[in-house]
Amino acid sequence: MRQLGPKFARLALVLLLVTMFSFLLMSLLPGDPAQNFSIGASQSQLDEIRSDLKLDDPLPVRYVRWLGDFLTGDVGRYYSVAGDTVAEKITSDLPTSLLIMFYTMVVALLVAIPLGVFTAYRAGSLFDKGSNLFFFLGLSIPAFVLAFFLKKYFAIDNNLLPESGWVKPSDDLYEHLRHVILPVTCLVMSQIAVYARLLRSDMIGTLQEDFITMAKSKGITPRRVLFRHALRPSSLTLLTVAGLNVGTLIGGTVIIERIFRIPGIGTDTVEAVLAREYVALQSFIAVIAILFVLVNFAVDFLYTVLDPRIRNA
Repeated sequence: MRQLGPKFARLALVLLLVTMFSFLLMSLLPGDPAQNFSIGASQSQLDEIRSDLKLDDPLPVRYVRWLGDFLTGDVGRYYSVAGDTVAEKITSDLPTSLLIMFYTMVVALLVAIPLGVFTAYRAGSLFDKGSNLFFFLGLSIPAFVLAFFLKKYFAIDNNLLPESGWVKPSDDLYEHLRHVILPVTCLVMSQIAVYARLLRSDMIGTLQEDFITMAKSKGITPRRVLFRHALRPSSLTLLTVAGLNVGTLIGGTVIIERIFRIPGIGTDTVEAVLAREYVALQSFIAVIAILFVLVNFAVDFLYTVLDPRIRNA
């Protein structure tokens, strides 16, 4: 518990800096802020925006007010787009993006971990060489390129899977799974390649350690040696990259949501940019950045679970 205090203090500081950057990013745009926030607005509308956003106040005062509103759930409103508020958009669409990223991460790890372990165990074999070819293909094909090919073959040409849209798991689980297959497949290929190659490299080094030799000499089965003794100390790099890769995954999800017309936070962000709804955009950016920071904080905490030496350091 003594080590958790400084960790939470650093987390609070990083979250404060993240929200500050998100606010300043929109405030530092050139030109009249009110005109930046609305396309073709009349003078009365511009005056309303200036009054609503308190643009005459000093920047620090506006940031503190914005942060207070953000923490209480008042994340702004749309000025040129009718419909849901920004808070309603985040509440309804963020779970969709989180679900896609969760599926992608789970599938990637479920495939990459056994693949990385067995390629390390059979390093130099035909299986290992074939897997490396698969890894290179997964890394070299962008998710949006793969999306167009999969969408054309499975959805448009053969009508095997839905072309676009989204169904909540609470509405229809079967249709929900059919709608997530193509988006998750596009995102997961590169993730599998990265995780499996990293785990393979670390596992090869771990399998040469003395404690592994001792475990083998005791007659422990190869499966138990691999997954009970070698996997845990080989997982730190994988865990680190998985946390850092959340940023890449968020960027890929934005593109995939647009291609498959999925109503997620990525789609909302792109639409806010196109409509120049910068008040909404800074809230979307802040939410995404906070998500990234929290995931990496959780990864940092998991280090102590995987390796007690880190906890006692």
